[in-house]
Amino acid sequence: MKNIRISSPLNGTLIPLNQVDDPVFGGGAMGRGAAVKNPEGKVYSPFDGEITVFFPTNHAIGLKSNDGIELLIHVGMDTVKLNGEGFTPKAAVGDRVKRGQLLLEFDPKVITKAGYQTTTPVVVTNHQDFGDITFELNNQEVTSKAPAEEASSGGPVEQDDVIKQFEGLPDAERVAKSIMYYVGGPDNVRTAEHCATRLRLIVNDKSKIQEKKIENIEGVKGQFFAAQQYQIICGTGFVDKVTEEFIKLKPALAGGGGKEAAYAEMSLMQKISRTLGDVFVPIIPVLVATGLFMGARGAILSLGSEWDPNFLLMTQVLTDTAFAFLPALVCWSTMNKFGGTPVIGIVLGLMLVFPGLPNAYVVGGAAGEIAEKGLTWIQAAALPEYAGKTPIPLDIGITTIPLVGYQGSVLPALVLGIFAAKFQQWLKTFIPDMIDLIVTPFLTLTVSMALGFLVVGPIMHGIEQIVFGAVQKFLEIPIVGGLIIGGLQQVIVIFGVHHVFSALEIYLLSTIQADPFNAIITCATIAQGGAALAVSLKTRDGKKRALYISSTVPAFLGITEPAIFGINLRLMKPFIYGCCGGAVGGAVSSAMGLAGTGMGITVIPGMLLYMNGQIVQYIIVNLIAFAVGFGLTYMLYKSEE
Repeated sequence: MKNIRISSPLNGTLIPLNQVDDPVFGGGAMGRGAAVKNPEGKVYSPFDGEITVFFPTNHAIGLKSNDGIELLIHVGMDTVKLNGEGFTPKAAVGDRVKRGQLLLEFDPKVITKAGYQTTTPVVVTNHQDFGDITFELNNQEVTSKAPAEEASSGGPVEQDDVIKQFEGLPDAERVAKSIMYYVGGPDNVRTAEHCATRLRLIVNDKSKIQEKKIENIEGVKGQFFAAQQYQIICGTGFVDKVTEEFIKLKPALAGGGGKEAAYAEMSLMQKISRTLGDVFVPIIPVLVATGLFMGARGAILSLGSEWDPNFLLMTQVLTDTAFAFLPALVCWSTMNKFGGTPVIGIVLGLMLVFPGLPNAYVVGGAAGEIAEKGLTWIQAAALPEYAGKTPIPLDIGITTIPLVGYQGSVLPALVLGIFAAKFQQWLKTFIPDMIDLIVTPFLTLTVSMALGFLVVGPIMHGIEQIVFGAVQKFLEIPIVGGLIIGGLQQVIVIFGVHHVFSALEIYLLSTIQADPFNAIITCATIAQGGAALAVSLKTRDGKKRALYISSTVPAFLGITEPAIFGINLRLMKPFIYGCCGGAVGGAVSSAMGLAGTGMGITVIPGMLLYMNGQIVQYIIVNLIAFAVGFGLTYMLYKSEE
């Protein structure tokens, strides 16, 4: 088979496909190729050929070159949910195109604002017809090697009588009817929709699904559960036809509603976690960036470097601003999530940290001294030496409310943002359009501010200090805290409620300027990677080994879903051994007092958060967690199982 070279259809940074945060593309189920990270927003044709597929939501394009290369360009991850927002097509399906011709424009800011990734997989879907596949962009190259002969060899798939009875039908109809049978029939399917590559189903009873049978259907490239949906990989173009035939078997499915149904299927904790994820994920990148710079600054200063005080101040502006105005970020993202006006959320959040209010950190620092003198905060507020160090007493007649800034707080801004969004929506139901532009924002800000300082702020700040403070104390227990969290963190990931920890990590960074939780969960992550790698090395089937290794690599970059759902959890024992590795690594991390300067990245990329003198300890705990997860799996897991 001949080797081929293809120009990248997007400008950006070329990365290997296995670095894509998606089990389908990253695992190679859609084909071999590369991905473009941080694309500029334009898609060009990489060769002369024809547009075979242009998805209705404009986020994915299928091309076929004059010499037979079939290419899929999928802009971003889960961008089908944007329904075309931010995408402007410059060509149409069936068009003949020339190399370098503009096919699509898109706005990366729209994608990231919605909480999705812009990393764009570019895969050759008929990759089995070619040898090595190389993508090139300026001086960058990424090559996907042809599978070894052992990996590509495999016996024919055994088909049962049900699959055989649909033989002779058109491919899409055959696949659709086979899938419908093996998911439990029409009565078991609640909703059906599709993206560029997958048929996505919500079912009533998961136990009725015969997953192995579905994998044996010719034309199905894989299946898995994600986001409460049963997703069946059919491939670009073909999935459109399969979905059309599938809906014919139950016309009521034509209404869609998959996203709402998926949410309805979630438990209360999953709903809370998903909501917190939708709120905090958009603000995590800026916290990651400041944390990385904080770690780099600490590393440079620890080497004895002396900086000009003014230059040091400028670096503090870079690293401290996001945390100083954290309530503004949280309120903005919350308003955006719950359908309010985001700019009102920004202003409301800024009110919580208004410079005229006593700074929460200063007040907290003076609280101990005031208590030692036997003074109440009202008495101390009357003394000149405590000016600006105590809450401002606001007498409302029946009681005195302590007014203080909410620097570093998370829960007050979160709850206030939810209230403001719902209150604004309620106002719009009866305020005339003629005065809506003025009256609605005024009433929203006024009522929300009063509620925030008089009720929500004091109550939620107290709850925050109790709950997060207790978790913080638990983390500080030598060995025990790290042992339990390190062992259970990936279990929590399975149930999809791990986003609840985002609020905790942000609280830790804003209060103690360190994140010990990050150090523990990185052990849980790399341990699962070690267990998956051990399974890969012990697997005798060459084809499975290649697939397993491609699912393992992302774990060392901090993404465990491909390894967990593709390998460890399916075999169960490797997952348990990985949890053991996470527990041991977490215990050692806790004993060392390891803590990152930021959040959001782990394992190899996470090294940048420990450049402030803890990099050696960080490497040690990662090696320990990896060794335990890998060693237990390699010694105790039998590939025959």
